[in-house]
Amino acid sequence: MPITSITTDPSQLTLTAIGDFPVSVERLWAAWADPRQLERFWGPPTWPATFTRHELRPGGQSHYHMTGPKGETSRGYWFIDEAEAPRRFALRDGFANEDGRPNKDFPETRMEVVFLATPTGSRFVSTSTFPNLAALEQLVAMGMVEGLTAAMGQLDGVLADLRDLSREFATEATVLDDTHVQITRVLRASLQQVWRAHQEAALIRRWMLGPDGWTMPECETANHVGETYRYLWENAADGSRFGFTGELLEQEAPWRAVTTERMIGTDGPGTVNELTLTPLPGGKTRLTLVITYPSKELRDLILGTGMVGGMETSYARLEATT
Repeated sequence: MPITSITTDPSQLTLTAIGDFPVSVERLWAAWADPRQLERFWGPPTWPATFTRHELRPGGQSHYHMTGPKGETSRGYWFIDEAEAPRRFALRDGFANEDGRPNKDFPETRMEVVFLATPTGSRFVSTSTFPNLAALEQLVAMGMVEGLTAAMGQLDGVLADLRDLSREFATEATVLDDTHVQITRVLRASLQQVWRAHQEAALIRRWMLGPDGWTMPECETANHVGETYRYLWENAADGSRFGFTGELLEQEAPWRAVTTERMIGTDGPGTVNELTLTPLPGGKTRLTLVITYPSKELRDLILGTGMVGGMETSYARLEATT
């Protein structure tokens, strides 16, 4: 049985959605924790959602937009205050401007989602609490109940799909728009292991090699904001070399790092890479890398080099290294 009820309680300033499903609590949690699965039910069918950032952890953030039938967009954010996988999470939910900042013209709500085991599977109870009655009435008038009903009605199909987190490990690239590409990979390694593999030169040299036949003779890491890194690869067959350099712009260890990246020896604009790591049940970690390109042409050029296949080879080595 999918969504069983969506109700409002003006006296408590709440809107509550309840859904029952014939799957485990862990499977139900995974549908909310994985942005690719979350996208398939968070937006109504005519307004599908795209998450460009999703960190279901205390202190994490999620940024998304919904695209309407005529190409119009509506943006939103989550600020995660609490998360106890796979039992519950609590967050602040609101509308966002084009730059991703909170849109103060609309109220921010607090949403708590609790996952419970039942005799037939599992249940989620999502409770949104509004700051005042006017805020509740405003969002209900905007169609929040109808939109949530249509959106959550898709969750049954997501859970019935056998392509869940425990079965998908291959590196995937999703083109978000003309200048943004999102890389995802579920790794059979813990959060701390994956973070260390991106921080320690000795480990980086063992896995970040792309296709067979390459070595990394130079590996200078950036472990503090403002530091620069330098990676240089060499082909064992012909001695040819190439490399990248960049600066560490932001870091929240062991969850997130933002860096610039530019090919050594070139003067053109480079990319900005946002790495996010999310722990998953069973000692796994979801790696998400959002790459911002300076142009669509450069995006297509780099994707056409076989980048994704090389990354998959490297991530498979990372699993063997940890």
